[in-house]
Parts: sequence; C-alpha cells; structure tokens
Amino acid sequence: MAKIISVHSFRGGTGKSNTTANLAAIGAQRGGRVGVVDTDVNSPGIHVLFGMDESHMDHSLNDYLWGKCSIKDTAHNVTSRLGVSVKTGEIARILREGYDVGLLNDGFQDLIEDLNLDYLLIDTHPGINEETLLSIAISDMLALIMRPDQQDFQGTSVTVEVARKLGVPDMYLVINKASEALDFDKLKADVEKLYNCDVAVILPHSDDMMMLGSAGIFSLRFPDHPVTAIYQRLATLLME
Repeated sequence: MAKIISVHSFRGGTGKSNTTANLAAIGAQRGGRVGVVDTDVNSPGIHVLFGMDESHMDHSLNDYLWGKCSIKDTAHNVTSRLGVSVKTGEIARILREGYDVGLLNDGFQDLIEDLNLDYLLIDTHPGINEETLLSIAISDMLALIMRPDQQDFQGTSVTVEVARKLGVPDMYLVINKASEALDFDKLKADVEKLYNCDVAVILPHSDDMMMLGSAGIFSLRFPDHPVTAIYQRLATLLME
C-alpha cells in the first residue's frame, strides 16, 4: 500500500513546496517510487523547483480536472532530471469556474495504482478550503510547515484542530526558517506543548537556500549541507 503524505501550511511562504520537493528527491534516491502532485491550482510553483515549464508538457493537472485526459496522462517521468510540473495556462478558468474536487481523490488513487507508487506527496494549497480538507482527510501522514511567527502559530492551531477532527493517522509539525539566535530546544518544547503535537524537525534560516532561490532542489545541489541532513531526517520519519 502506498503512503499518502500531505505537506501543508496555513499561510503561504513557509517553504512548503521546497519541503515537498526535497522529500520527494530523497525518497527517490533511497529507491522509492515517489509521485508528487501540486494541488495549489491557483498558484502552482513546485514545477519551478523541478526545472520544468509548461512548453515541455502535453497535459497537466488542470487538463485532468477539465476532463480532457486521464490523471496518468498528466504524470511526467522525471527520473533523469527530477522534474514535475503543473501547467499554468488554464489557471484563470479554474479560478473562474471551479472544478470537481472529488476528481482529485479519484485521481490520487488512480495515480498510485497506475504508476505503482510507494509514496504520493501532495503539495497542498495554503489555508483551509475544500481541496485542502480532502487532501488532509485521505492522508496517512500530514506534515504541517510553520514559521516561528505569531500569525503562523494562530493559523496552525486551526489546521491542527481540523486534522484531528478528520482523523489523520499521523501528524507532525515542521518549523522552518528559524533564526539560529533562537533556542531550538526551547522552541521545540514550547510548540509541542502548545499544539500537543510532535515537532519532527526544525529547519534553520539558510542563506544558501535563499541564494538558490527555488532554482533547484536544495538537497541535490547541496548534498553535504547541514540543512540537507535535516531534510534526510524528516524523510526518514515521514517515509519510513
């Protein structure tokens, strides 16, 4: 049985897509068959990390949601280049007319079966909407990305409560972009007490990550970096 892992954050800009991409790359390096779906149809971005653009794609998730093709036709084999993408050409139509969210659940299951996946990573839309609720509800594992910021603290509390009501089997918090001036042990203890939920890892602010600017997958560009070692620990926890 494949494991479905949703990576979510209440607010944008937390590093959710970077985390998803690095988990996918590490999982594939370890021999797993990993699929990634970017369900943020309003503003997809994970394709940038994987180095693809829509001119190289015949179909995308948007085409599937409009009934133009099967979900399998939207998948891109990126073993040789580690790239995956969501075509952006019909975003305006998606925003204007909406789509059948139920198709996503059917599509996820079809992808797992058709591609014989070990893991399906879902890079969700920030916040709480119908698509997010579906992604959380069908997940075996939920990773909630948050920054050590009061707005993130409040928003994350909402998501934690929703996830518990939906009965997610396993849930972890991932604190990202933490200043190294903070006491990480105290931060971890405070956050775990606040949410009654385990903190998987704390990722420090990294100038190297900022300089990369989403122009690639950090763990592949910097395999010996301390931040990569943290991503590897996170992958071990979530995917093994």
